[in-house]
Amino acid sequence: MCRACVSTLITNALNSGFQAATPSRRQFMAYSGAAALTMAASRTAFAAEGGADTIFKNGTILPMAGRHHAVEAIAVGGGKILAVGSAAEIDGLKTGATKIVDLQGRTLLPGFVDPHHHTCGAALFAELLTDVGYAKYPTRAALTDALRAMAAKTPPGQWIVGCNFDNLLQGGDFSMAELDAISRDHPIFIWYVNMHDGAANAAAFRLAKIPEDVGVLPGGGHFGRGPDGKFNGLVYEEPAMLKFVEIAVPPITPQLVGKALVDYTRQVAAAGNTTLHEPGTIKPEWAEPLAKLSNSLSIRMSASLMADAIEASKAFAALGVGAKATHFPNSRFSLYGIKIVGDGSNQTKTGAQTKPYLNSASKGATNFSPAEFKNMCAQAKAVGWPIQIHCNGDATIDAALDAIEQVYGAHAPHGINRIEHATMARPDQIARMKALGVEPSFLMNHVFLYGAAYRDQLFGPERTEFMDPAGACVREGVPFTLHTDAPCSPVGPLRLIQTAVTRRCEVDGSRVGHAQAISVAHALRATTIDAARQIGLHDRIGSLEKGKEGDLVILESDPFKVDPEKIMAIKVSETWVAGEKTFG
Repeated sequence: MCRACVSTLITNALNSGFQAATPSRRQFMAYSGAAALTMAASRTAFAAEGGADTIFKNGTILPMAGRHHAVEAIAVGGGKILAVGSAAEIDGLKTGATKIVDLQGRTLLPGFVDPHHHTCGAALFAELLTDVGYAKYPTRAALTDALRAMAAKTPPGQWIVGCNFDNLLQGGDFSMAELDAISRDHPIFIWYVNMHDGAANAAAFRLAKIPEDVGVLPGGGHFGRGPDGKFNGLVYEEPAMLKFVEIAVPPITPQLVGKALVDYTRQVAAAGNTTLHEPGTIKPEWAEPLAKLSNSLSIRMSASLMADAIEASKAFAALGVGAKATHFPNSRFSLYGIKIVGDGSNQTKTGAQTKPYLNSASKGATNFSPAEFKNMCAQAKAVGWPIQIHCNGDATIDAALDAIEQVYGAHAPHGINRIEHATMARPDQIARMKALGVEPSFLMNHVFLYGAAYRDQLFGPERTEFMDPAGACVREGVPFTLHTDAPCSPVGPLRLIQTAVTRRCEVDGSRVGHAQAISVAHALRATTIDAARQIGLHDRIGSLEKGKEGDLVILESDPFKVDPEKIMAIKVSETWVAGEKTFG
């Protein structure tokens, strides 16, 4: 995800609208004291109240707390789960004010947790940019026709900016010549769905003032060139993307940011999500305004910070840093971990591999040297944070695990160190993760959308059979999670669960990596309690247990009982966060 680009979109609006600034240590000591008083008061109210605000019964209720058998009823009060058990036990908590939710045979589960979801970026893209993705334009002809129509309606000189373009599913990379043929009178920038790359026409390159002799920018940004050495229109990685984003996207107001987040989180709640973790795409100065905004959102919001913000992150230490999330009082917002973007995207051959891509001499490249990986990990550890390292290629996973082992050692007390995506992890790397206590998080929509392309265009059958190896993790006893990386892939936990169970690629209907298929139970854990652990919130969410938050989802069908090929078609009936219905 292009964190620098999203930062440019949001920072000024948040700062001006919410008057945010990185708090001082003294401010956070006061904030921490207020949190303790708030928690003590809530415990007193909890004990004094006694009765339930809401009771759910007459359906299948799956607590998922290390077990998969159903209970008869659940009671929620003061935003917390009061009790889980038999109908007779729960009825004892009923008062004259208690609301009874008759499930009518529906299935109630812990709310789904997406541990890698770019909430702010996805919200603003939906609000500001034009979707030119595969779901809307499945053929190249349909897409280019749409872009020409946009150009015809747009005054000359104004930008045309599209997002969600999928080079694998929509006919390959855009070239400068192809975009010039669409319009020379408009600067055009097309943002790839992987968020690491883009394409632009000649007018956009002129306005961005990209010199012909430009080399690799600090941080790995670079520009594609053809056989003649001239720009071919391709734009790679954050520093290069930022050259266009800064001038292509109009200024945004605080009101627009707030509206975008409120609207977007309604959509993800409708998919059954109750918590989203924003991995590294927020800045420290956004934390306080996002905490203030969080109570008006339809989900609980978690985030990590980027490695370049480690020094600023020290201001949050008074709230607690480590194995549990840094929770902001009187809010639904928390921080957990430091993020490093280790490489690019396999789909554009910028993920770093130990073997070349299929029919290519290219192996991609990591964004940092071994010494730089180690230094960033050491800085994070010194503050007390766990680390999250984006690794699409197996060479990057080697570099990440080397740095984690050298700095954190095995089973560090700082929390769960994660490998983000871990798309092309090898068997030996899964074993090494187990030895170190490191956990992967898989973007299972890679299989759903790109399984066939990985097999036929990028890696060949043998390597592709081990992509997103959730099954190997189950066999090795390595906990893992599933995520969407939205907006890099579609929102929806049920699609992740179905794909993890079936390993079915939507594009050609083939099964990719049959041996990596997992059970429904393991897939549900990977989107509930294990996802909660990976963001330091397992003591609050992820299972339906007494004292935890009243975050739950009600489905029209039981995912254990439907045809696995139809799990993603299950209708989400209701979503509840902290005992409040946010969808349904």
